[in-house]
Amino acid sequence: MLLDNRLIGYAALALLAALVISFLMTPVVKTFAFKVGAVDVPKDARRMHKVPIPRLGGLAIFIGFMVSVLILGNVRGNGQMQSILLGSVIIVVLGVVDDIMALPAMLKFVVQIAAALIPALNGVVIQAFSNPNIFSDSLYWVLGPLSVPFTVLWIVAITNAVNLIDGLDGLANGVSAISATTMLVIALLASEAEVAVVMAALVGACMGFMPYNLNPAKMFMGDTGATFLGYILATMSIQGLFKFYAVISFAVPFLILGLPIFDTTFAFIRRIAHGQSPMHADRGHIHHRLIDMGLNQKQAVATLYVISAMLGLSAVVLTTGGEQKAMLFFLTLCIAAAVAARVVFPKEIREELHEEMEELRELGHHGGHTENKDAPGQGDKEG
Repeated sequence: MLLDNRLIGYAALALLAALVISFLMTPVVKTFAFKVGAVDVPKDARRMHKVPIPRLGGLAIFIGFMVSVLILGNVRGNGQMQSILLGSVIIVVLGVVDDIMALPAMLKFVVQIAAALIPALNGVVIQAFSNPNIFSDSLYWVLGPLSVPFTVLWIVAITNAVNLIDGLDGLANGVSAISATTMLVIALLASEAEVAVVMAALVGACMGFMPYNLNPAKMFMGDTGATFLGYILATMSIQGLFKFYAVISFAVPFLILGLPIFDTTFAFIRRIAHGQSPMHADRGHIHHRLIDMGLNQKQAVATLYVISAMLGLSAVVLTTGGEQKAMLFFLTLCIAAAVAARVVFPKEIREELHEEMEELRELGHHGGHTENKDAPGQGDKEG
């Protein structure tokens, strides 16, 4: 598989432009956040920070991304790309308002659906994906009239899934950057210029904001950034993964976005098993559990970075080497991670992990109650 050097150059330029603009815009956005009162004040146990920290960092990410894509991307005359960018503008405006003044959950949910419908009604749809049932004679599930509803569900779900993991300094930003890098590599290997430039811009925008967002964070991306990143990852996965890798389309996006998907799915199952509404907030997300096991913020974030990178590498191998090589590669990575965890993590943490796993096995047999409530699109705030 030959790489297009010209495409690599465009992608590198898009990444660098977005990085510089995002980095330079963050202090400006930070000042604006203080002026409009978009500040995260620690007021419950789910927040890890102890002092008020400005939100709206996602606005700097958005500006860096948008400038880079508009200059270097194939936007003019491209209706599908224009619809994706228009939807992202709606998501960002919603996030900015929500970071300044908390909006009702249902309103945010309706606006997210509207933003997802814009690209879905302009041809950015999941038309079919590979049948996960390996024993079936049918290789594909053709969605037909269900394409638009399924696409909207995918976009809204991933948008909120990224928001839900936004609970530690640099976590959602870094995981999104890793996912975007994976899509970038696959797009370069497939010579998909549109997807490559957009993903490069997203990686650069995330990297530009990262120095301000790593622990101890000077600024949070807020719902503005988390929902924007989720929206772009969701829509571009349809453009680049479901569309061009039909035979393995079921697996690749789920591998790349595996961490937020798993955390969101597990959160819903956990809350339902406890007799709660799936929208009830709790302190049971993956990053919370790692902190409760004894890891500090940097260790917990690094652990989740490694997991996300493992899933991303497996997706790249799957697209280039086939299912058997991908499964063998992923198994090797899991073994290496297990050995590393045994060496790095103290005995007390491993024992705590064992207790957590035992608790999960009995999850369906016990109930529980929490006081906090969560909402679609709200998620945990960083800290």
